[in-house]
Amino acid sequence: MKYLLILLLTFNLPLMAQTDTHQAFFDKLAGLCGQTFTGQSSFPDDPKDSFYGKPLVAHIAECGPAQIRVPFQVGTDTSRTWVFNLKEDGLQLQHDHRHQDGTPHEVNLYGGMATAPGTALEQSFAADTHTIGQIPEAATNVWTLTLSEDGQSLIYYLERHGKPRFKATLYRQP
Repeated sequence: MKYLLILLLTFNLPLMAQTDTHQAFFDKLAGLCGQTFTGQSSFPDDPKDSFYGKPLVAHIAECGPAQIRVPFQVGTDTSRTWVFNLKEDGLQLQHDHRHQDGTPHEVNLYGGMATAPGTALEQSFAADTHTIGQIPEAATNVWTLTLSEDGQSLIYYLERHGKPRFKATLYRQP
């Protein structure tokens, strides 16, 4: 019986470690609830990019025991919200896009689950089947959110096909 318990615990360690890092990241983000971060995109550095030169604002606005909502403003466009869901099977990132009247965009709630194992300061989210169904070209997307240890900055980074697609560094406002 003792050996069976050890065997079961051994096989569950990766899942437990993954869950612990997801919870730790979620808790770190929740600890910043009410804080506002501002900055600009640093990649691509291309005037044709719709985010180029526009101020970016992320406000960690709503923090519950299983969900954190972070409205993300690009210039005057307030249609985006990052949604972090702590689920039994891990941590999920969704991108909630809304029209001015509050109705969802046609392409909405895309994102994915955190990939193993991540850390308390950084999690990466690979595109899920919902995302691929809505945006087939995003099948290889991986979104990464990195929090600085002191809580003064966050980096939102997107790769597609293993290459940088977007990066923004945002700094906490007093």
